[in-house]
Amino acid sequence: MTTSTILLIVVVAVAALLLIAAIAWVARNKRNQHCRVEAGKMRDRAEEQSHKVGQCEALAEETAAKARAAQAEADAKAAHAKGLQHQAHTRRSDAAAARDEVNQEFKRADKIDPDSQANDTLPEDSETSDRPRGAVGGEHGQRAMPRSG
Repeated sequence: MTTSTILLIVVVAVAALLLIAAIAWVARNKRNQHCRVEAGKMRDRAEEQSHKVGQCEALAEETAAKARAAQAEADAKAAHAKGLQHQAHTRRSDAAAARDEVNQEFKRADKIDPDSQANDTLPEDSETSDRPRGAVGGEHGQRAMPRSG
């Protein structure tokens, strides 16, 4: 082999290496450019989705605020109902105590009234003892009073 042949082989080999390197560089740049374009498209889609997600988050927060308000209203109504139940229980107790006092007063009146139709020897059954005394049609309804004169 001659020197010129060797030199030609080396020059061709170096040229081939430079050509391969240039092709690789162009391919890499093209791939990078394609990736940049694709990343830009992804960012645009993400921006659109971010706006939609922001709207969904705002709607979720609004719904949560409505739920908190409804819960607070329900708690207030429950507290009011509990107060009314307590008031009703107190009034029932007071009314029962007052009814007992009235019934005792009727019994005392029956004991001292010579015209009373109540008889101490009659047993009191549960139906008549629970009924409020003095009610219309009850034991102390309209009585015929003796007329004087």
